[in-house]
Amino acid sequence: MSRATLGLIGVLLVVGSVSAQPQAPGVILSEARVATVADRVEALGTLRANESVTITATVTETLSAIHFNDGQRVEAGDILVEMTSREQHARLEEAKARLAEAEQQFERVKSLEATGSASASLLDERRRDLRATRAALAAIESQLADRLIKAPFDGVVGLRNISLGALVEPGDVITTLDDDRVMKLDFPVPSLFLPSLAPGLSIEAQAPALGDQAFEGEVASVSSRVDPVTRSVQVRALIENPERQLRPGLLMRVELLRDPREAVMVPEAAILQRGKDHTVLVVEEDAEGQMLAQRRPVQVGLRRPGEVEIVAGLSPGERVITHGADKARPGQPVQVRAVDDGSRPLSELIAQPAESTGDETERTP
Repeated sequence: MSRATLGLIGVLLVVGSVSAQPQAPGVILSEARVATVADRVEALGTLRANESVTITATVTETLSAIHFNDGQRVEAGDILVEMTSREQHARLEEAKARLAEAEQQFERVKSLEATGSASASLLDERRRDLRATRAALAAIESQLADRLIKAPFDGVVGLRNISLGALVEPGDVITTLDDDRVMKLDFPVPSLFLPSLAPGLSIEAQAPALGDQAFEGEVASVSSRVDPVTRSVQVRALIENPERQLRPGLLMRVELLRDPREAVMVPEAAILQRGKDHTVLVVEEDAEGQMLAQRRPVQVGLRRPGEVEIVAGLSPGERVITHGADKARPGQPVQVRAVDDGSRPLSELIAQPAESTGDETERTP
C-alpha cells in the first residue's frame, strides 16, 4: 500500500473520530423565582349574613298595611308593617290635651307661688301632675311604635309570611331581614393549626352552587373554645359581597392561607427524586464559556400545581433543567434550547434550535 493511500486513511480516521464524538444534549431551562406562597388548610364552611334577624310581631293586633314585597331591599328605619292603631291614636290625642292642660296649671301656680298667693306644696303637686301626664303620653307613643314594625338595618327582606288583615301575635314570623353586603363564613380548623391562626389571614372560597368562581376574604375572629369531640376550632372569615351572589346558608369549600411568606419556586419537572433525597441539575457557565450541568441537592417544601418550593440549596435567578435532565450528566456540557418563562407552550420550546454552548469542535475540511 502506498504512502499516499496510508495518509488518506489516517485523515479519514481522524475525521471519523471527530464526527463520532457525541453532541451535548439539548435541554430546556427555567429560572428559580421568588413568589408569595402560603400553606393551605382545606375545610367546609357555611355562609351567614353579616347581620340577620327574623321580623316578628310584638303585640296582638291585625295588620292594616304592608309596605314591602318578597326580596325587596330596604334601608334602616323603613316601615315594613303597620298594625291597627285607631284606639292608640285616640288615646294619644287625649294624652296631648291632658299634657297641655297640666302645663298651663303648672305655669299658673308657679307664677302665683312667686308672689306668695300659692303654697309651695301646691306647686309641687302641679309639677307631679305634669310629670305623670308626660309619662302617660310617652307610654301611648311607645304603644304606637310597637304597631309600626321598622327595618333595624339595611338589607334584603325574605318571603312574606302574612297577609293584610291577618291577626298576628307576639312571636309570629312576618319575614326575615339579612344584611348581605358582607358575608360571614364559619368553618372548623383542626386545633393542630391553632398557633398560626390569627385575624387577618387570607382565605379563598368556592361554592359548588356557583361553579368555579373564587371568592377572597380574610379571617375576622377565632373561637375561644376547642370542640372536645372533633378537636377543631371555629374560624370566622368575612367576604365582601358587592354583587350579592352569596346567600346565607350556602355551603363553601374554604382554603385557609396559613403562614404566608416569600419563597424560591421552581417547576416541578426540575426535581429529581431518589428515595427521600431531592436534587436539581443547575446549569452554569464555566471559564471557557461552556454550559455545564451540576447536580445540586435541595430541600423542598410546599408543593402546588406545577411548582415546588425550595427551602434550601438554590438561590433566586439560578437556572435549572426542566426538560432533558434524563440525558444530561453532571459535569458535562449541555446545549440550551430555550429558557421556559411560562409564556410559550412546551412543544414550541422543544422545536426551537439549541443555542451555542461553546463546545463545538472544528471539523477538518
